[in-house]
Amino acid sequence: MNVPGGSILVAKLSDVVGWARKSSMWSLTFGLSCCAIEMMATAASRYDLDRFGVMFRATPRQADVMIVAGWVSVKMAPFIKRLYDQMPEPKYVIAMGGCASAGGPYRDSITIVKGVDQFIPVDVYIYGCPPRPENLIHGIIKLQDRIQEQHKFEKQGKPMPKPDPIIVQ
Repeated sequence: MNVPGGSILVAKLSDVVGWARKSSMWSLTFGLSCCAIEMMATAASRYDLDRFGVMFRATPRQADVMIVAGWVSVKMAPFIKRLYDQMPEPKYVIAMGGCASAGGPYRDSITIVKGVDQFIPVDVYIYGCPPRPENLIHGIIKLQDRIQEQHKFEKQGKPMPKPDPIIVQ
């Protein structure tokens, strides 16, 4: 697909579509607590999340992936669900941190949701308190691999079996 020294690209259109889908994940960020600081650090110049094709968007209608970073209160959950519903298909969710994944240290509180998977499907769990930017990048790369694999199934006209969530520790 890559021509050394040239500016000509020869490939099947379906391969280009799959590559573009994988390489341009626009993210709706939902930073709620300390994990949001690590998520912002991932987008900063040191880790440069843009080089993986991930760009933060402020509207759900332009987003492919939602990154929920931090604890989610019971009052906040319906708003996150509404934003998720407004995202176009295909859409993906990354639960970043122990709080977004399972409630974290606030698990016994009646005001904190015990994981975002209680109200939206989660594709990638990134554990840690807070997880390092390298872990978020690792989760994004794994999700990109899954998107590429999903595109291969779509190209063959086969439904992709329901995959297990990706877990990054």
